[in-house]
Amino acid sequence: MASKEDKFVADLSETPHAPPRRGLSFYLVLFVAVLPIWSLVPLSWAFVIYALHYGLVWTFAWRGWCLFALALSEVFFSVYHYNLTSFIAGPSPIVSGNLHELQAVFKRVLQAGLASLPEEGFDEESLDVDRPGSPAETVTVLDYNDPRAVDFRNYLRTWFNRVPWSSIRRHEMYTWLYWSIFNSAFPGIDKVPEHHRKALNEVIHMLEHRAGAKIPEGSNPAAAPFLLTLDPVNVVSRPLVFYLGVTLSNTLVRRRLRTKWGVKVGVHKDLEYVLRIPPTWDAQTGPRPIVFMHGLGLGLTQYRRLIEHIFAALPDRPVLVPLLPHVSQEIMHPRFLRPMGRQEMTACLASLLSELDWAELEKPSSDSSDSEDKSAAEMKASASKASARKGVTMMSHSNGSFSHAWMLKAYPRMIERSCFVDPVTFCSWEGDLCYNFIYRPCVNGLDLVIKYFVGTELGVANFLQRHFDWSANCLWYEEIPNARDPKKTMFVLGGRDSIIDATRVKRYLASHGVRKGLLFDPEAHHGQALLSSSPSHHAILRWLREQH
Repeated sequence: MASKEDKFVADLSETPHAPPRRGLSFYLVLFVAVLPIWSLVPLSWAFVIYALHYGLVWTFAWRGWCLFALALSEVFFSVYHYNLTSFIAGPSPIVSGNLHELQAVFKRVLQAGLASLPEEGFDEESLDVDRPGSPAETVTVLDYNDPRAVDFRNYLRTWFNRVPWSSIRRHEMYTWLYWSIFNSAFPGIDKVPEHHRKALNEVIHMLEHRAGAKIPEGSNPAAAPFLLTLDPVNVVSRPLVFYLGVTLSNTLVRRRLRTKWGVKVGVHKDLEYVLRIPPTWDAQTGPRPIVFMHGLGLGLTQYRRLIEHIFAALPDRPVLVPLLPHVSQEIMHPRFLRPMGRQEMTACLASLLSELDWAELEKPSSDSSDSEDKSAAEMKASASKASARKGVTMMSHSNGSFSHAWMLKAYPRMIERSCFVDPVTFCSWEGDLCYNFIYRPCVNGLDLVIKYFVGTELGVANFLQRHFDWSANCLWYEEIPNARDPKKTMFVLGGRDSIIDATRVKRYLASHGVRKGLLFDPEAHHGQALLSSSPSHHAILRWLREQH
């Protein structure tokens, strides 16, 4: 029999994390794409200072004056951009929620993976249990070598920069727990209020039971945790011409959609949207409308092809695309640094769906993370009201799955069918999403493209690093209506996704009985399913076309 020391060495949570070396593609993207754009700002400063210092500005011809004006614009804009960056560098505006609810969410995190569920999933046709693996497990003391404890320690250390589990000390764990529960800096266990100290101790005892190991007293600065909304905001400047290009492109796409597809670009309670309703569509007899929640990037410019493919493939369906300027690099938009939170977004979207007569406006559900808390009477009453209208098919990509999750939690009866493409809302408590998108060093060209052109952009960084509410953003299997019905729910994942651990998400969903509705392409990257050349793209359109 192997000794305890042998098992300890073989423990995955003790394996040192060795970041891969940077490849050739990283340097190609750095020198061909990133540096030419980034260098426009320092070059503009150098040109303006040189021209003014030596008085050359008075000798310029009209071309020189145009170049000087452009450079001066970049100088002024860089100061403006710096001020905005300083503005969002302050404390997060997200306030901690109800302590009891946060403790319940944390308990749900600890319960994840405790049930003895087969990773290959259940037989959807023969399974009698409505919701296998619902949160009914008790967090008991696990053995150190229990595979469930090893797995828990291995993914939890992601929040501590993937250091070996044995190097994490109690002070660092308190620091991480205090941030995750109260969204505040940990002042020290002796300085926190008594009710906060009691909550921390309860959670850390359950965590130790789940991990199968006691967390040693003391402190180890080398194992400092990631504190997403407290850590310095990681913003890399970009020139005015870049933002103007994005704004111009999105404006042209809006015009194209209006002229070619007859869409309406409107605003409902601060929520801007693109809407196409076929002239012959009837609210009572027509097919179910589609709502698409887009992800981070360039907004309509990035998703134009997909939206037009949906228009062309489903000419008889109304389509609504809410626009999110804070993650679309539209720096001139009044809501650029004021992203909609969970309550505002769900209230606006639900009101809009009701106004369009697409779904019955129901009373929003409580903020409890477990949808099973609702009484049978509430569910029955809500269902009878919703039966008068069709409800909608909601499709989301990447970051859009957060808004999708918010709607399922607050207004589940308005969403009749759900399609999640590259969803970041599942297993987000494990830390891979935050680590991969915010903290991980870039090692290849794709990483650098995502990091520079999306992750370190001002609006995106503000949303993710100052407005990220992890407890609200987590979506659990039991919160998805008809999750195991492939006609009602579809999940699309790519095995080579560099943002989420798609294999773990697949395992989580499959262990709860999701099989036929789970489309997993082991060779697909993040976002590849939306490309027309991808088999998943056509599968998504076929699913959207189905009448259920």
